[in-house]
Amino acid sequence: MVLIRCFEEVVLELYAAGGVPGTTHTYIGQEANAVGVIRHLNPMVDNVISNHRNHGHYLAYSDDVDGLLREILAREGGVCEGRGGSQHLHSGRFLSNGVQGGIVPVAAGMAMAEKRAGTGAATVVFIGDGTLGEGVVYETLNMASLWSLPLLVVVENNRYAQTTPIERALAGSLTARAEAFAVASEQVDSTDVDVIYRAAGRALKHVREAGKPFWLVINTYRFAAHSKGDDFRPRSEIERYRAYDPLSIAKASLDAKSCDAAMRKAKARIAASLAAAQHASGPSAPVEWLVRSGELWI
Repeated sequence: MVLIRCFEEVVLELYAAGGVPGTTHTYIGQEANAVGVIRHLNPMVDNVISNHRNHGHYLAYSDDVDGLLREILAREGGVCEGRGGSQHLHSGRFLSNGVQGGIVPVAAGMAMAEKRAGTGAATVVFIGDGTLGEGVVYETLNMASLWSLPLLVVVENNRYAQTTPIERALAGSLTARAEAFAVASEQVDSTDVDVIYRAAGRALKHVREAGKPFWLVINTYRFAAHSKGDDFRPRSEIERYRAYDPLSIAKASLDAKSCDAAMRKAKARIAASLAAAQHASGPSAPVEWLVRSGELWI
């Protein structure tokens, strides 16, 4: 969690300095979700599908600081050689896309493929509360339930769809949306990584043993803006939620030496990656590269 937090803080500094092409969406405040869920997975077997706010998921899955930083900076040696950028990653059994809702049927298709192959793999897809306005989510839940797919949908309810508070966007219960399709569900109202880890364990046990989908809602909060700096939330609200900072909660149960060592190690790793990335060349301009390779589609 410390590594993710430090990484995201550096990304925001790089963006402010003009070093990040395109946009970026940081995971500050939600670190416990990625760690609590993904620590149960085998990256060589299980699939993880993420969204536009994907850095925390990717680091928890891969521990690949070098590849992610270079990708965000559009440098060679990045996860996708600098051509996917902040939102579009693919490495091993991890992939992400910035299209809201569209990743859910992709995840279901991957879960179906694993079921047919008899691999026993679980597929986990992370979505936000803002994605629950997309009809394809419910079409997919219907099929996942009918076909008994080994799919875990993690809804990270950070209470805002970009700048729209959840109270103005969603009616009814978040868990009831899954229950309507006979999909088992649980809601976690905690930012404690241990609580989330145990809930994710129960969810994945159901997915693996029953071979059926599960809908896990985690109530959380992001401290940074939706993306670069488009933040219209009251400062008082953000400060109120800082009492639930997952790093502060974890720190309270650890000794100070361990916490300080983790912070120093994370900062040193990121500094080394940044120094190396600055000397890496960037990719060719996308259009030039596509023309040269004969893959330009118009």
